[in-house]
Amino acid sequence: MLVLDGSGSMKQADPTSGTKMDAAKTALRRFIGSAPAQAQVGLTVYGTRTGSSDAEKPQGCQDVQVLSPPRAIDKPALTAAVDGIQPSGYTPIGTALRTAADALPDTGPRAIVLVSDGEDTCAPPDPCEVARELTAQGATVVVHAVGFAVDAKSRAQLTCIAQVTGGTYTDAPDGKTLERILPRVSATALRTYEPAGTPITGTATWDNAPVAEPGQHLDTIGQKETRYYAVDVPEGGAAHFSATISFPRIDGVSITQDMNTLQLRLYADGGKDCHVFETEQVTMSSDGEALTVARTLDGDDGTCKGGGRYYVALTWDRVSAGVPERLPVELLTIVEPPVTDGGSRAVLPKVPFTEPSADREVTGGGSFTVAATLPGSGRYRDTLQRGEYVFYRVKLDWGQGLAYRVHFGQAGGSGVDNISNIATSLYNPYRAQIDSDTTVFTGRPAALPSTEDVLSTVPVRYHNRHADTFSARSQALAGWYYIAIKVGSTAASGDDVPVPVTLDLTIGGRPEDGPSYAGASQKPAQSAPVLVAAEEPTETWPIWLGVGAGAVVLGGVITVVVRKRA
Repeated sequence: MLVLDGSGSMKQADPTSGTKMDAAKTALRRFIGSAPAQAQVGLTVYGTRTGSSDAEKPQGCQDVQVLSPPRAIDKPALTAAVDGIQPSGYTPIGTALRTAADALPDTGPRAIVLVSDGEDTCAPPDPCEVARELTAQGATVVVHAVGFAVDAKSRAQLTCIAQVTGGTYTDAPDGKTLERILPRVSATALRTYEPAGTPITGTATWDNAPVAEPGQHLDTIGQKETRYYAVDVPEGGAAHFSATISFPRIDGVSITQDMNTLQLRLYADGGKDCHVFETEQVTMSSDGEALTVARTLDGDDGTCKGGGRYYVALTWDRVSAGVPERLPVELLTIVEPPVTDGGSRAVLPKVPFTEPSADREVTGGGSFTVAATLPGSGRYRDTLQRGEYVFYRVKLDWGQGLAYRVHFGQAGGSGVDNISNIATSLYNPYRAQIDSDTTVFTGRPAALPSTEDVLSTVPVRYHNRHADTFSARSQALAGWYYIAIKVGSTAASGDDVPVPVTLDLTIGGRPEDGPSYAGASQKPAQSAPVLVAAEEPTETWPIWLGVGAGAVVLGGVITVVVRKRA
């Protein structure tokens, strides 16, 4: 929910040009234009229906309007609502916060972005006390406050609102700065996981399973349920398949009951069991984790050989306490034609890390689909709320690789209540995990990886899929590679202070000619995902990545590779 100051002071001149309201409208239009199509956004304004005389104060201090309730963003309508705002009256921030919070959904992650050029002129209710009320009621409403050319007293009040709710405070001394930072702050507030894909409905048996064509699909799956999907593997080629389930944040779940597993089994035509399966597990599901299982089908899978139609059985096996009976599941399919020339067979050394020189601000996305693009080597700065897991993506061509590390800055005190889990994971284009690391964060500066200098890849080559190590085998496809960073929740009594995060990235290696694919298609097939909601449930959740254990049957012997993480 966007909450905009429409008080009379917004008619004052902005140091850069026009009035403060002109600058605020420009910044809001910029955010609206860049917001994801599936974003849930509302608009509340205060101080627009009365003057600022003493006689008008009783009415002016109740002057709060919800111009647009939170819903799938209607960009033309929301822009028209912004255009119609005329500043004139008082500044009832406390009442505006209550009104905005009441307009938000009762469940799921909720956030307010408050833009004000001054302190509340109507207290009571005191805005900081309102923020405390919301927190005490367990409302899980995070307020991100932006002070637009404010004085020290106003800055202190807005900072209090943000800190009490676990949000951020940002200074915008002039309109140009507001135009730059408001879209970034608003994007941070939207970092919740929105499942995306073309609708598909898995079946209970293999013989009538729908074909998961190249691209991203969206289904739902129930507890202990198995869903079947068909995947066509070209003769001599490969199909890369993954499934991702996100879990809602739930308070008070015992660590012994806080685990989910997702299993993928493979069958051939006629329902023949290929004796191939992958099982991934995630602990600390109640932190808002998500679980991804991935597998490459290359016609040499256990007892099944050659191309043709295969059937993937996806099972939500182990179930943690308190989760909904059904959850959305994203399916991703990437198909590679056979190659006539796969290029060099050598697996090169990992890409070396180079200390970056320039800083850039970035706002990570809430899922793979909306991951923030990192355009090249550099130092990227973001701020994560406690309980957030955000995504960035890096484009790697054939012959290129990456190396990165993450720094977590000072955030609050260092007592027991401020302890949380921090983690980072690196994923390939079909969401198979390449590497990860996790440790405990006490509020003091920390870095990941914690036991080595960086997490890195080898240069991407087609024949890496035949390498000796699992990690190198998963670096055999050019495209988008994903970096996920998590800051876990603190204890119930913790401060939930936002954490400044710095991602240092090196993209190395020399781009080279990739494999020569046979036939008309010269690259793997993957359609762009269609952003639609799952039929059920209707709620959305934040996504935090977790991965677990994989198993493959080779020659009748089960080999288990454990890749568990919290």
